[in-house]
Amino acid sequence: MTTVAIIDYGMGNLRSVAKAIEHVAPGHDVLVTSDPARVDAAERVVFPGQGAMPDCMRELDARGLRPAVLAAAAGKPFLGICIGQQMLFQHSAEGDVPGLGVLPGEVVRFPEDRMQAADGSLLKVPHMGWNEVWQSAPHPMWDGIPDGERFYFVHSYFVTPADPALTAAATDYGLRFTSAVARANIFAAQFHPEKSAAAGLRLLANFIRWQP
Repeated sequence: MTTVAIIDYGMGNLRSVAKAIEHVAPGHDVLVTSDPARVDAAERVVFPGQGAMPDCMRELDARGLRPAVLAAAAGKPFLGICIGQQMLFQHSAEGDVPGLGVLPGEVVRFPEDRMQAADGSLLKVPHMGWNEVWQSAPHPMWDGIPDGERFYFVHSYFVTPADPALTAAATDYGLRFTSAVARANIFAAQFHPEKSAAAGLRLLANFIRWQP
């Protein structure tokens, strides 16, 4: 039986993530935990989160979880969601704080001067709701998910990878931004698969099967 650890550092309600993974992974041990030892022992790790980047980084360190996150990202199937994607990068403009530095690049805010739709109407920040996700290249995590499928977003900031090869998908909202990244054993998305109906469940099921 595989253990899937969902890292709880006090930022956000993780119940929906756990329930979605339990739905697609019957027979697996799905564990919401703030215990670094249990994260270390798990075969697969999910790193979700919501809120402000400075608060998330502070709470992660307050619970002593940074080493466990870095170890998981270095060597086992690892899924980052929303802030859990942003925290993997080197620096965030939100609060001008350093991230974990697992992936090279920055986290930036949607620029006000670009927040216009094709018809000229103003786009709101945060970007909230369903939007199309365009896959940059084939990846096992996209198995069975059509290119351009819609996923659910809630965010004001997005990642800008220093290496374009990290981009696994892009989404248009005033500008085209990176909405998923992938490298080796890491896959991370700005959108919320646990809130994205059938497509989101398929992505989570792919994560359970993924053998990077």
